[in-house]
Amino acid sequence: MVYVKKVETINDINFLKSQKFLSFTKQVDQTHTKVVNGVLPAGSIYPADNATAEGITINDVDVSNGPQPVGVIVEGHVLMERLPVKPSDEAQKAMREIKLYDADGKMIAVPTA
Repeated sequence: MVYVKKVETINDINFLKSQKFLSFTKQVDQTHTKVVNGVLPAGSIYPADNATAEGITINDVDVSNGPQPVGVIVEGHVLMERLPVKPSDEAQKAMREIKLYDADGKMIAVPTA
């Protein structure tokens, strides 16, 4: 179903360190904890910021009219300080194939148990 509404301009912050990444399509709805005003922002941890984390959303998605597909990065290189919220230690451990970097481009060590 197509939704028609007023066009809005959104400025995206690039949190990718490399153009190479692998993402899979997942479905998200209003129940995600990071949804603000019906929109899940790019860079959110999916499905939750804990040990169940699978990846990081690649784009904003409007879920105000119901569940929508969203791209979730499961493998790649990400600048952690540009994400809307820093992933928890549990989420960082769960997202094994996502390499996180600081603002200087140095890889951040994965937290240990």
